[in-house]
Amino acid sequence: MNKKLQYISQGQTSEEQLDNIRKALEGGCDWIQLRFKNAPELQLYTLAEYAKKLCDVNNATFIINDNVNLAKEINADGVHLGLSDMKVEEARAILGHEKIIGGTANTIEDVLQRIEESCDYIGLGPFQYTATKANLSPILGLEGYASILSKLNAENIKTPIYAIGGITLENTDNILKTGIHGIAVSGLITESKDPEQLINDLNKKLYAAI
Repeated sequence: MNKKLQYISQGQTSEEQLDNIRKALEGGCDWIQLRFKNAPELQLYTLAEYAKKLCDVNNATFIINDNVNLAKEINADGVHLGLSDMKVEEARAILGHEKIIGGTANTIEDVLQRIEESCDYIGLGPFQYTATKANLSPILGLEGYASILSKLNAENIKTPIYAIGGITLENTDNILKTGIHGIAVSGLITESKDPEQLINDLNKKLYAAI
């Protein structure tokens, strides 16, 4: 997993979702996760098809939140699974080993579980409070990330870990110092008045060490 910036889509309607995805892609983001909770099945399918076409045109990776069968049906690049979603083993049996399967984690125990399940990457969070997600897990902060990453480094575990939840341009440097591989953001890009500049600034920080 070389990509370090993932945009998790937002929007109350399909039109808003698609506009926000387009904005992120045109701004230079090359990894999109479609997240549209509680959308009707047909509406979600249509949105996913359009979003995938946009990602294909922009040479961007496209994954879908939770919905493994939809990811298979439209040949998305993969899925992201929450801890209460389909088991990674089941998703792998459906999608095959070429597709990306990411997993959510909040604790070191969650992270180790995800690693045992052979997730391709782990979304670890939340970093701090965010209004984007309901039923927020306990906040990790810099100390939480540093503690978990230190334990993983001691075991020489190389699975890419992505920070998520309340991340801003200003706190990205400190987050990266913990050893995090990359970040996943949502409202930061959605609400930006200049997403191209924002994404460029984020990528400069994320790829500075390469």
